Amino acid sequence: MVRKRLAALALTGLAVLGVVTVSGPAAAKEKGSDAAATAHRGHDEPVIVGHRGAPGYRPEHTLASYELAYRQGANWVDVDLVPTKDGHLVARHENEISGTTDVAEHPEFADRKTTKVIDGTEFTGWFTEDFTLAELKTLRAVERIPQLRPHNTIYDGRFEVVTYQEVLDLTKRLGRELRRTLGTYPEVKHSTYFTSIGNPVEPKLVRILKRNGLNRHSAPVIIQSFEVTNLKELDRQVRVPLVQLTLANGAPQDFVAGGDPRTYADLVTPEGLREIARYADYLGPEKNQIIPRDAEGNLTSPSSLVRDAHAAGLEVVPFTFRNENAFLPANLRSSDDPAAWGDAFAEYEAFFAAGVDGLFADQPDTALEARRGR
Repeated sequence: MVRKRLAALALTGLAVLGVVTVSGPAAAKEKGSDAAATAHRGHDEPVIVGHRGAPGYRPEHTLASYELAYRQGANWVDVDLVPTKDGHLVARHENEISGTTDVAEHPEFADRKTTKVIDGTEFTGWFTEDFTLAELKTLRAVERIPQLRPHNTIYDGRFEVVTYQEVLDLTKRLGRELRRTLGTYPEVKHSTYFTSIGNPVEPKLVRILKRNGLNRHSAPVIIQSFEVTNLKELDRQVRVPLVQLTLANGAPQDFVAGGDPRTYADLVTPEGLREIARYADYLGPEKNQIIPRDAEGNLTSPSSLVRDAHAAGLEVVPFTFRNENAFLPANLRSSDDPAAWGDAFAEYEAFFAAGVDGLFADQPDTALEARRGR
């Protein structure tokens, strides 16, 4: 765990120009040196992760979206992973793909439409686990929220569903071209569900990391999950850092399935954070857990979560930051138009001031400009 945390900190300290610094609370805690402590106190470069690439400008989880995020200056991209019928891992926000591909326009797949219960919620549509990779490759990506990002719809139908291997290949190629280390935050989606149907994500992810020489402490890979059991198991199987994701409401699905009464709220107590630090290196909370909103939707004062997580030795990388009014606090919206952009810079500044160590952004260029303008 010590080695994993130090490797992660070295990577997340990468600045846009490729300068490497080791910083953050875990660095100070693990290294125990005055130099590391000083680096933490001077930690003014929160890490910007391109959330599903740069989906504010291109349909999410496409090579075009990932490439744009890297070219805008992000050193990391977030990659949600779901399995195919024949054992590949593809990048999709969810395994139900009617909202992110043109599958409904393919009559040859009409009989694949079905209803499933995933993590306690019923979904009707088409699911990646019912398609081979070759079949998914015949589909094309579409904008997931066209009502908020109508400009992205011009790209509908242009990009394939991509595998994690293809994202890794792109990352390696662009890293050489841009002359800086680039990395991925793969997220294991719906671990309990996929394990229950005999198609687990984790073994496939571990094999890909090993095949690409990425199961090492210094590898530019950080694994995420909203569940707990799988992260604890991965901590014994891989050398790369781990992120425990949390939500403002609800509970990890593995807790629900196993009858564990704990919720996400329990995980982010000081005691819960100390437990997370035994297997993970980062906390990835929903941003409202750091700065809650009042009944009118306005930002209030920061909670103690960042301070408590730092005390436990965890870095904090909240999600998700977006420019559109629909996602911004009410007092930072520019108008009643949900698709118009509001004062995203003010929101970023509030979270930087709260002490976050990084964040996930749909418009990485805006996040990077906010960081530069601090």
